Amino acid sequence: MEKLARLVTQIAYTPPSQRLSTLSPLHLSLLPLLSFASSFFRLAVSLRHRLYRYGFLRQQRLPVPVISVGNLTWGGNGKTPMVEFLARWLADSGIPPLILTRGYGGADEVKMLERHLRETPVKIGVGANRAAIAASFFQRHGYMNPKDNSTRTNLCVDRIGAAVLDDGMQHLNVWRDIEIVMVNAMMPWGNHRLLPLGPLREPFTALNRADFVVVHHADLVSKQDIEAIESTVRKFNESVPIFFSTLAPLYFMKAGNISCKLSLKDISKAIILCVSAIGSADSFVQRIKKMGPMLVDRLDFRDHHLFLPEDIDMIRKRLQKLESEFASTPIVVVTEKDYDRAPEVLKHLNYEVLVLCSSLQILSSKGSKEDGFKKCLRQCLETRLSGGYTT
Repeated sequence: MEKLARLVTQIAYTPPSQRLSTLSPLHLSLLPLLSFASSFFRLAVSLRHRLYRYGFLRQQRLPVPVISVGNLTWGGNGKTPMVEFLARWLADSGIPPLILTRGYGGADEVKMLERHLRETPVKIGVGANRAAIAASFFQRHGYMNPKDNSTRTNLCVDRIGAAVLDDGMQHLNVWRDIEIVMVNAMMPWGNHRLLPLGPLREPFTALNRADFVVVHHADLVSKQDIEAIESTVRKFNESVPIFFSTLAPLYFMKAGNISCKLSLKDISKAIILCVSAIGSADSFVQRIKKMGPMLVDRLDFRDHHLFLPEDIDMIRKRLQKLESEFASTPIVVVTEKDYDRAPEVLKHLNYEVLVLCSSLQILSSKGSKEDGFKKCLRQCLETRLSGGYTT
């Protein structure tokens, strides 16, 4: 499965004009099947949207404002960091939010959110039927009426004031008041084809539903790359506000002792092996390299991959090789998402494992800063709700 996933990913991010010169015969042999499946997927997506448009399928409106965070392509777009950013912003504004997430891949992202938001009024609901999950939370905790601040369905102090829909762009079952579309600046559109031939989950025309577009990892690409992304977005949504974000490293914590925090400078001059199973491994490795280690090696797995005993053996052998070559004990660095997926497994490496902790930050661009992003969000909510929350 791992090998097949790598093959499909390479096809998805190879421009059609470079296929013959870049892809192997095995890759090329998969193209007809992937192309047929992609055409079928396009029809299914189109039919689903038509069913909602003409009322055969109905969107369920929650009794609180809903902010959806989604993307047009698979993995690595910064959805989870943005969900946390929004949840903190809402909580700090006096609007206790409910995060609604499906919980993919062993719920690694859920575990990370729970740990980060433990001391806040943020609640997290996990499940495929997010409308039903939300209903159970509203019944248990009550909610604030966004159009009448004097009305409350429940006198509980922990009532819910808003919902943040994680990976919500294609989850059409729930009505959303704001649609935020995340774009990975390092690999924005791949070969421009729909799944499984390419990385697109919907055609580019879906960008016309976006209220905001946030280009993630914008600090790791060139100005020309940013301009190309903006140009593509503007073709399908001329007026949408575009912001830029980064995943800023904060500190390291020790695997097995997360209360122990280390400075980013602590890996300076060290031999590092980056081990990750995330959607954008390149961004992770680039940020580690900027911290000044002597050498950075890497082992990448597919997104949400659960580390197996054979994976641990392979990682250990790579570490032993590095130790032999450089006469220095290497350090393993993983992301929080990887650590939360399998914290116990990493203990079997018998090498020091550090976990990189980061947070999403809105970058200053064209006079716009983080406060400007929050102001736009607030104004959009107020407009949609006709006198709802003032944050």
